[in-house]
Amino acid sequence: MKIGKYELQIIENYTFSLDGGAMFGIIPKLLWQNNNPPDELNRIKLIDRNILLTSDSKKILIDTGLGKFWDDKFNRIYDVNCNEKNNTFEKLNVNPEEITDVILTHLHFDHTGGSTKFENGKWIPTFPNAKYYVQQKHFEWANNPSERDKGSFIKERFLPLVQEGVLKQLNEIEFDDEISFIIVNGHTFSQQLIKISDEKNTVLFCGDLIPLVTQIPIPYIMSYDLQPLVTVQEKKNILQKAVDENWLLVFEHDPFFTAATVMKNEKGFTANQKFTELPNE
Repeated sequence: MKIGKYELQIIENYTFSLDGGAMFGIIPKLLWQNNNPPDELNRIKLIDRNILLTSDSKKILIDTGLGKFWDDKFNRIYDVNCNEKNNTFEKLNVNPEEITDVILTHLHFDHTGGSTKFENGKWIPTFPNAKYYVQQKHFEWANNPSERDKGSFIKERFLPLVQEGVLKQLNEIEFDDEISFIIVNGHTFSQQLIKISDEKNTVLFCGDLIPLVTQIPIPYIMSYDLQPLVTVQEKKNILQKAVDENWLLVFEHDPFFTAATVMKNEKGFTANQKFTELPNE
């Protein structure tokens, strides 16, 4: 898919699992289990889906997924596995040295785990020639999180970026002519959703505002969200724009569908067209 000067490709390196009840909050299991079937531990399968944007001068990665170097306990709890699809870094022949920029939606371990690697006894940036970008207010929260969410921030997965001088803390919402940010605060403070647009098309990388296509309906909100009522309003605002302007939403964690357009009916917002890969237009 091409938007402006960028060619968009999907990267999917790992699958993992999280508790289905935590992922769907107040929604009864009876309503979500058919579309997101749980295992014997009530975990549902997720994927770490990232976008690679390629232009003549840049290779920009949006989020870095789980990454490697987790211990056996972590892998067992979260059921971490290599993705069996074809669009991994290795199979797309993407060299880490080629990445020029990494835009992080936020610093939870499943979004920035691949930002660093453990080599020669220390944590270093995975993409040695890249600048990394996150919102300043979110970085400040990640360094001093609440008791409720501190387990989501694994500091060796982002603090080495500061030590190496490659992490830029942003206060703006414009990156370049095609890339801008929508700041949301329901899931965590100052998460930046990535909007990629030109005069014809708009793609919104939904991060953890709407991780799964089945979470498009407004009440389908994760228990992980720090401010669920803020998430409700943010979803209403963004989904209405997606309907009005025919945005394509890309879901970071949906194991079945890569993207969808949105429509509104008498029951509220729902998926319109669903895609297992990015459309050509």
